[in-house]
Amino acid sequence: MRAQLRDTLRTIGYGKPKKLAFKIPSAYFLVILLTVGFSYLVLSQIAANSAQKKINEASLQTITSIRTNIDLMIENVNNYSKMIFSDRNLQNLLRQGDVYANLQTQSKVSAYLYNLMQAVPIIDSVHIYDNGGHRFSVATQELPTYMEVNIKDAPWYEQVLSNNGKYMLRLDRRGGEGTSGGNIVSFIRLIRDLDNTAPLGVLVIEIKDDALVQAYSNLLSETSLQIAILDENNQTIVADSTDEPGRSAIFELLNTNLALLEDRFQQSDSGNLIVHLGSLKYTVTYLSGGAYNWKFVSLSPHKNMEFRNQSLVLLAFGLLLINGTIFFVSSFIISRSIIKPIQKLLRAMNRAPSGNFMKVSAERNSFEMEQLYDGYNQMIEQIDQLLKRVIEEQKTIRRAELNALQSQIKPHFLYNTLDSITSLALSGDNEQVCELIEALGTYYRLSVSKGQDVITVSEEIEMVRNYLKIQSVRYDNVFEAQFEVDRECAMIPIPKLVLQPLVENSLYHGIRPKGAKGIIRISAKSADSAVVITISDDGVGMSKEEIEEILLTERQGQIKSFGLWGTKERLRIFYDDRDVLHIDSEPGVGTTMTLTLPIGVDSPWKN
Repeated sequence: MRAQLRDTLRTIGYGKPKKLAFKIPSAYFLVILLTVGFSYLVLSQIAANSAQKKINEASLQTITSIRTNIDLMIENVNNYSKMIFSDRNLQNLLRQGDVYANLQTQSKVSAYLYNLMQAVPIIDSVHIYDNGGHRFSVATQELPTYMEVNIKDAPWYEQVLSNNGKYMLRLDRRGGEGTSGGNIVSFIRLIRDLDNTAPLGVLVIEIKDDALVQAYSNLLSETSLQIAILDENNQTIVADSTDEPGRSAIFELLNTNLALLEDRFQQSDSGNLIVHLGSLKYTVTYLSGGAYNWKFVSLSPHKNMEFRNQSLVLLAFGLLLINGTIFFVSSFIISRSIIKPIQKLLRAMNRAPSGNFMKVSAERNSFEMEQLYDGYNQMIEQIDQLLKRVIEEQKTIRRAELNALQSQIKPHFLYNTLDSITSLALSGDNEQVCELIEALGTYYRLSVSKGQDVITVSEEIEMVRNYLKIQSVRYDNVFEAQFEVDRECAMIPIPKLVLQPLVENSLYHGIRPKGAKGIIRISAKSADSAVVITISDDGVGMSKEEIEEILLTERQGQIKSFGLWGTKERLRIFYDDRDVLHIDSEPGVGTTMTLTLPIGVDSPWKN
């Protein structure tokens, strides 16, 4: 019971392992960490969406500017075309129906076109078709050429006539799809007579894709956009980027996602969409419509946006770290005003398991703490009173149990000894009768021991000597007793009448069933703040099952004696439920009983 109360007080005193002084600030820090973290995720998403929106707007603005530049360039070519077919020399040649009719005039036209192309680098070549089936060509890198061509066989001829003088644009892949600098845009329009507007022929002005790129290259100098221009049939006119490795991305986009883009072109004239190329994610911005229904497409990698948000991530993390540190320190300081009285109370509670039931008088800074201190002081007072009452009750109960067990041995041994004395007296052996009576008197004088429950080891050994002297008379030439007792053990206290039942067990259960003379050895030695007493015999021995059976039958009262079980109970009661008796036995070898008795045990039953 005392041990249970001690464990209960220890549990009350120690409480939970985590200190409240750190638990409260940590809990608040965790709350602010989660709150700020959640806020950061929301703000990060908002910032990402805002950044994406700005990138989309900037991309759309860029391709709008590109389309404007391209429109201006095409309009300039249109103006140059008007200058060309307004030339009088060209009009005169075409009115004759043959550009070869007058070589002198033709030379003037050739010089005029060549000078014009030198002044206007965007024009790569000029082709003039007359109504007589001839073509006259002037290029910047080639000499003027003349060729017989039937203009009516051209695939765009009917459309040129139906346009009534309005120009049209056609893509010519002379270098093959995807080759750099191989695409040509042909500016085509009908040449009319300035006097009567009659058709005189067709003018074709060729523009290389390099000229288109130069029209918007200045807009991409500070961006990572990749640009593609598609014609009205979604054929690639130009696909260029700010760096050479990026060209593969824009070409892959056009090759793998063209169907998706065509669907978007039909849905709206402008917009944005997200595409994945391999493990990378890109934002595509497009713009369609216009006078000639070209499509302008830009490609922007998402890593740019993530790089822009990296500064926001670092800033948010820095603020989180600073705010968390400030909050943790401040909450730790504030919580000390609450934790300090609790810590004083805990120190008092930690002293309680050692038996120091002292009331606490500490600083009380709140109504709740005052109630807690008052409650604790009342509990300590009640526990102290209860413990004292329980200890007194246990003393009384265990003393009664000890006396009851101890009283059993007196008639048990006395009856057997008196029977032996009677037998010796009847046989006329007066000398042995005297020795037996003297040994019996000494035995009972020591067993009474002035009413004391605790005697010394030497007195207990002396009782065993007299007991064996009495038994040697009863059982002549049956056993031999050997004693080995260290002097330092002689005055050690021990509960009386614990060795005699064990010696009796060795005699009756070990030596006598053997059928031959045996030896009983009793030794007492000091070891590690304890006295080790052993009682061994070389009798028949016992198995573990036999030992358990003897203890069980004795406990159930089937054997009317005071043996192993009674001794174990007395020792258990005396030494506060400790197991101090150990039995080792082997059939045919013998039995050894070892008592390890702690020195300095506080015995509340000692008179």
